[in-house]
Amino acid sequence: MERLQKVIAQSNIASRRKAEVLILEGKVKVNGIVVKELGVKVNKNDEIEVEGVLIKKAPKKVYLLMNKPTGYLVTNSDEKNRKTIIELINEEYDGFRIYPIGRLDIDTSGLVLLTNDGELTNLLTKKEQQIDEEYIVRVSGVIVRKKLIEIRKGVTIRKKYLMKAKEINLIEIDKNTQTTLLRVVVNDETRNRNIKLMFEEAGFPVKTLTRTGFGFLNLEGVIRGGYRELKVHEVKKLFALK
Repeated sequence: MERLQKVIAQSNIASRRKAEVLILEGKVKVNGIVVKELGVKVNKNDEIEVEGVLIKKAPKKVYLLMNKPTGYLVTNSDEKNRKTIIELINEEYDGFRIYPIGRLDIDTSGLVLLTNDGELTNLLTKKEQQIDEEYIVRVSGVIVRKKLIEIRKGVTIRKKYLMKAKEINLIEIDKNTQTTLLRVVVNDETRNRNIKLMFEEAGFPVKTLTRTGFGFLNLEGVIRGGYRELKVHEVKKLFALK
């Protein structure tokens, strides 16, 4: 339930203050009944008229945090009929035109944000934004301390671009499988594709890659293939990145 004047303002017919004036003047009807009080609340099924014009309420803003499995495309549709993360969302969100913010490769798993809020999408995709993203990476081969130090200094990719992560921390070395598990943090254009290229160029091909953090957000409590709605304070914190 939302206050009537707020719903009118969201429809772009009038500002909230002007909507309050229209209500007090008896120019607003809810389900055919004139409303003259400012405290009235309405729901999505109520029919609202302003000066005889039926208004269409703005759709609810939806903010989801998903734990993407591998094998799914981060997109709304695919011409090759491959699986997309939208297929993982329940029917309760049908009609909200939800779409992912940013991308992850089909073979990369982990944290993805989805929304129908264009303002937040534009904010988070601005090139100047420096939002830390955390990845857990398992690579083929054993990375010894000396080699790890070299990779931390940066690796030249395709003979022209220096890929340097903000942080690279060793988690474990599995001598049985001859693999190394690491935590990697990046915060500009050096996203998951370049993480793969960095380790491949260094001689350690990536076996698995999972995004576990986006700024202050993480995957705690969200199972693989599942999702949750962001809390109000989390959404406000994302907008505060301005």
